[in-house]
Parts: sequence; structure tokens; C-alpha cells
Amino acid sequence: MVSSSDENPPSRLTRALGLPGAIVIGVGAMLGTGVFAVWTPALNYAGSSLLIALAIAAVIASLNAASTARLAAAIPVSGGAYAYGTEVINRAAGVMAGYAFVVGKSASAAAAALTIGFYVWPDNARIIALIAIAVALLLDLRGIHRSVRVTAVLIFLVILTLAGLIATWWMVAERTPVSALSMPLPASSGWAVIGAAGLLFVAFAGYARITVLGEEVRNPSRTIPRAVAWSFAIVLIIYVGIGTMVVSARTNLGDLADAPLETIARASGGTALVIAVSIAAVLAAGAVLLSLIAGVGRTLFAMGAAGDAPRVLARVGVSAATPYFGSMVASALAAVLVLIGGLGTALAVSGASILIYYSIAHLAAWIRWRSWSVRIIAGCGFGGCIVIAATLVVISITT
Repeated sequence: MVSSSDENPPSRLTRALGLPGAIVIGVGAMLGTGVFAVWTPALNYAGSSLLIALAIAAVIASLNAASTARLAAAIPVSGGAYAYGTEVINRAAGVMAGYAFVVGKSASAAAAALTIGFYVWPDNARIIALIAIAVALLLDLRGIHRSVRVTAVLIFLVILTLAGLIATWWMVAERTPVSALSMPLPASSGWAVIGAAGLLFVAFAGYARITVLGEEVRNPSRTIPRAVAWSFAIVLIIYVGIGTMVVSARTNLGDLADAPLETIARASGGTALVIAVSIAAVLAAGAVLLSLIAGVGRTLFAMGAAGDAPRVLARVGVSAATPYFGSMVASALAAVLVLIGGLGTALAVSGASILIYYSIAHLAAWIRWRSWSVRIIAGCGFGGCIVIAATLVVISITT
């Protein structure tokens, strides 16, 4: 019989999350900025091979999920690949993973905030983005349990809107002749498709938020792997539906601009659907922003506690047991990126940094377990992460 202490090992934070809450964190982190912002730049890279790029991103994400879920169950502490790299490989590897996570997810947080800004008030997107970051920080400082409740409501509304958009588009597309603005999607080179996969990977990377919350999850050895699997499956189904719709719409409508889902909504259902999609974009980006601030803050918390970052980052709030200094630094980093970068740049920085983060997780899994099944997953995942990250960096610089 497993004792309660084995199910809930000692933790510096409050274990408030069960399986539903952990799934909410993962889905909320994935089903956010990427689903509303990543399709146009990915189309520009992949062209008619968008769904192939999506498949590549999904395969790499599933390999990453397998390795990180296994590691999170075996090492149930805050910090994700930072903790795994430090314990299994060496301190330098852990620190590299930690800072890759902080940079990548701060860039994702900036992209999420900018998405809110562009949908709320395009002419003052940066100001709105900074306000959104401040609101997310205040919610996180109240405690992870409360932020999960808010995220759950946002996710439900977003999924409902996306399902309505997909259904409406296909009903309209079946009875509407091809537009005069239509343009066949050109084929792209293999490297461009891999670069697009790197951008699309950002839309899958949210399950990392589950693993970095290892000290706030009840029965982590069971809850974390199941939450990763469920959140990944839910989001993959939604992305396949949206990716198919985007390719069809691009062929029929021509240029989808920087807000492809809003363009599709305008062509499909008029003003009401456009408003619904715009609201959903803000809600989704808000949900992912909440999860990102929490995840980055807790990674900084773990690094501060270990002496790999300033010790002040390891302080927690008395009432909510929240690493408030880490969350404030995470918010500040996101705010800086909002002020100095754009949405496309933020997505590229995020994709490349997080792929490096996962490559270290795969290396840790390879070293920790001698099983060939584990090593095949870790080896393929490591190679895929390195190739896609390098390709994304080169393409971003040269195009």
C-alpha cells in the first residue's frame, strides 16, 4: 500500500492541485497565444505544408511530454527541467535549462500580453499588454488555486468559441464559391517547414507548466503524467481542426492578415462571430499569461532556493504560499520584452529557447533510465529539439 507521504512528498509550497486543476493549467497554457497568433507566420514559412509542420510540432511535443512527465513523476519538485538537469546531469545543465525556460516563457508571456493588446486596442497594444501583465501578476499573487479557477472559466469559453468558428466556417465554405482573392498555397522547402514547426511548437509547449508546479500538485507521481497526457490530447484535437480550417480559408480567402481567426470569422458569420472570436482571443491569451507568470515565477523560485539565482526569489507569501518575488520578476521580464520586441520575434525567441530547455530534459531522461524504450524517446526528442531550434534561429535571422 502506498502511504500518503509517498503520494504527497514534502513540499515547500501548498499542494492544492488535483488532476482537474493540473489539466486546466496545461490546457490554459497551450490553448492561448499560439492558437490565435501563430498561424499566419507559420503559413508564411510552411505554405501548403502547414499540416505537415503541425504534425512535426505535435510529434516533438509528444516526445517532450513523455520525457518530462516521466521525470516530473520521479522528481516531483518545482523547477521542471532545471531541477531534472541539476539532479541527473550537473548543475551547469540545470542552470542552462532554467534560464532557457525563463527567457522562452517570458517571451511567450510578452506574446500573450501583446495578443491581448492587439485585440483590445491595436493602436495602444503595448499599453494594454502592460496592464494585462499587471493583472495576471495580481491574480497569481493571490495563490495558484484561485488562478486555476479563473483559467478554467476562460478555457471553457474559448473552446466553445473555437468550436463554433470551425463549424461555421465549414458550413459557409461548402455553399460559397471560391473567392476571387483566393490563392493556392505554395509549397515550401523542407527547412522552412521545420522552421514553421518550431513556431507551431510554441502552441503546444504549455504542458511544461504542469511539471514546474511539482510541489503544488497532490499525488504528483500519478497526477502529473495523467494531466500532461490529457491536456496534450485535448489541445491536439483542437489544433488539427483549426489547422485544417486555416489552410482551407487561406486557399479560399487569400491573405488572412495578422489575425487569421478574426478574418475567418468575418468571412463566416459577420459581426457577432468576429466579436466572439476577439473576446475569445483576449480570454485565451489571458489564461496563458496567468499560467506563464506562475510557471516562470516557480522556476525562479526553485533556482533562487538552490543558489542559482538571487536568494530573494525563493521567498514565498505567508497567506497564499506563493513565490511572489519570482512572479514579480517574471512579470517584469515579460514587460521588458513587450516594450522592446514584436509578436513575431517573441514567438521565435520562445520557440528556440523552450526547445533548448526540452533538449536538456531529454538528456536527463537518457542518463537516468537505461531502458531502451525510454532512451529511444529521449534520443529522438533530443535530436528533434536541437534541429528545430537551430533551424528556427537561422530562418528567423535570414528572412
